[in-house]
Order: sequence, then structure tokens, then C-alpha cells
Amino acid sequence: MQELPVISTANPDAVIKKPNWLRVKLPIGESYKHVRGLVDNHKLHTICESGNCPNMGECWGEGTATFMILGNVCTRSCAFCAVATGRPDPVDWDEPQRVAEAIHLMKVKHAVITSVDRDELKDGGSIVWYNTIKAVKALNPTTTLETLIPDFRGIHEQIQRVIDAAPEIVSHNMETVEQNTRKVRIQAKYRRSLDVLRILKEGGRRTKTGLMLGIGETKEEIIETMEHLRSVNVDVLTLGQYLQPTKKHLPVLRYVHPDEFAELREIAYRMGFDYVESGPLVRSSYHSEKHVYEGYGRRLWQEEKKIAV
Repeated sequence: MQELPVISTANPDAVIKKPNWLRVKLPIGESYKHVRGLVDNHKLHTICESGNCPNMGECWGEGTATFMILGNVCTRSCAFCAVATGRPDPVDWDEPQRVAEAIHLMKVKHAVITSVDRDELKDGGSIVWYNTIKAVKALNPTTTLETLIPDFRGIHEQIQRVIDAAPEIVSHNMETVEQNTRKVRIQAKYRRSLDVLRILKEGGRRTKTGLMLGIGETKEEIIETMEHLRSVNVDVLTLGQYLQPTKKHLPVLRYVHPDEFAELREIAYRMGFDYVESGPLVRSSYHSEKHVYEGYGRRLWQEEKKIAV
């Protein structure tokens, strides 16, 4: 596996030039303007904007967006995340219906919903999650749905509400390897996130998680993490390059070459993951409409490698 330059930890303010493979297109076109208008008119939040996603132009240009419920202020302060941290506004109980109506107007076949952490709420925001999933399904019965959920502090009752609402796929991101979790996800716990994924899978949901690379992890740690994920039968894995949203956030320690992402994709498929997205610009909801269908990604990989089914 090709090893690319690493920033010296003795000089954390050092900056390395962003490589050509991380260039993205500016958002343009009528579809982009249409999604922009729906988001603004319905007073909705998207992780596309709040998270400074590099694929926003492409996804919005195709008429899709990842909606973020429960406001746009998070109670946690993860060192990688561009979402604002602080005291959130009171819960907006009308939000589930607005999200459902926006998805209906967009006429999308597959929708993605995520949220901030709401640790100050007794239910962790799980009731709004349940109401949103149910509202989306009631108004959009043919739309498949992915939910990218927080860890709900590992409280089974709150996770169960999402399971009971029955989205087609439930994602909870590990974000990084165990050795980096304390510095990357300050209020989260690696083993707790693994347990959330286990509970979701045992509840009958198709499960998904994602890792960011380039923040000090080793190849061995990445593979170890993938093994942990397979131990709880995670179906879908996304691997992407971490990009520093502001100077206040964790620095990029390494830009991972596309060939390295390709090798990790190969390793992940051979471990047994059902669908793997691995590349510099991959984010959790990128091409997520393909992640819903059991066996689809694995069949494509088997055809690519000419592996007998």
C-alpha cells in the first residue's frame, strides 16, 4: 500500500497542498437551484451545508439532499465536525411533516435524514426521529429511506424507536479508529458505537457506518476497525478522506491516495461487507440510493473481479 507524506506532529500548524483528486465542481444548474429553494422555503437544515460536504454541488444537482432534523446546533463538540456546538433551540414538533413534504416535492426515490446530537433531551430526540420517519413514509410510500443516527448515549429504548419506525437502512458513523476516538469524537465512545450498530442489526435493520481517513490512523488500525464492524455484522461501509472544515478543527495529517482507497475497498469486500464505498470524496450519504439493496454491491464486486457466485 502506497504511503503518502505525513505532517510532522511537531508542527501541527503545517499545511500540505490539497491534491488534484480532491477538486470538486461548483454547484450550478436548475436542479441545484430547485433543491436550494425547497430547503430555504421549508426552513429545513441539511448536513450538506452544515457539514461543508464537498459533494453538495453534485448531489443537489441531481435533486437529492441529506436533511438534518432537530435543528442545526449540536450538544457535542467533535473535533472534525463543522456543525455548530451550543445550546439548541426548543424542539420543533412540526419539523417531521415539513421534511416529509419537502421530500414529496423533490420527488426523490431515496431520501437520507440525519440529525445533530440532542443530549439535553430526555428522549435524546428519538421521538422526533420516529415521527419524521413515519411522516416521510406516510407521504412518500415508494421512497426508500436511510437514517444516519446519533448514538443516543447507547440507550436501547431510544435506539429501538428508530428500529420500530423501520427505515430501509440505518447508519451510525464510527468516524475513526478506536485509538483516535477520544481526540476526534470527544463525547463519544468507540465501543458504544459498535454496540449501537449491533442493536440495530439484531433489531432487523440493514446497517451502515463510515470512517474518515487521514487523521493519524494506520493501515493496521483501519483493518482492525473493519474487523470489529464485521463482528457486529455491519452491511455497508464508507471510507473517505477527512477534510479540515476550519483552522479550529483537527488538521489533515495525510491525503490518502485513491489507490489506497481502492485497496481498502478490496480488503473490506473480502471480509464480507455487502456494499463498500471507498474513495477520497466519499461521504456517508454519497450514492446512498445504491446501499439499500442487499447483495447489489457484492454482485458488482464479484463481476468486477470475475469471482464465481
